[in-house]
Amino acid sequence: MVNGRGLTFEEFNPGDCYESQGRTVTEADVVTFAGLSGDFNPLHTNAEFAGTTPFGERIAHGMLVASMATGMANWTGIFEGTTLALMEQLIRYRGAVKFGDTVHLQLEVLEKKETSKPDRGVVRFAARMVNQDGGLVVDGEWTLLMKRRNGEL
Repeated sequence: MVNGRGLTFEEFNPGDCYESQGRTVTEADVVTFAGLSGDFNPLHTNAEFAGTTPFGERIAHGMLVASMATGMANWTGIFEGTTLALMEQLIRYRGAVKFGDTVHLQLEVLEKKETSKPDRGVVRFAARMVNQDGGLVVDGEWTLLMKRRNGEL
């Protein structure tokens, strides 16, 4: 496990792994997200309906969990003041997150690429959201534009 605050392009290496602390997903999180997004799908907001689904109960929005991952990435501190842009996200939903589940983010550096500009570089990460039982609930890839150590913007 690599630790640090505000890492630059040079400090990331393929295979490096970072992990956030956990967060428990609550009914309030889901209700707030439904209000913000306008997604009131009964799978998330109607206990009676959700009880008839294969999940047997309400579940969190996949996009809520994916959004929580971006916040958790910031909790690690590795992007603090050194991220220039989130260029791309690939998201795959692998499992349901139920109210009361605790999830955390695992990031792994997959590759890094020089750019034509000396003040920045591109780093690609595997991003995995895992529940309290170690089950994968969301995974994907993130591509970020990162500051270089001696780069002036």
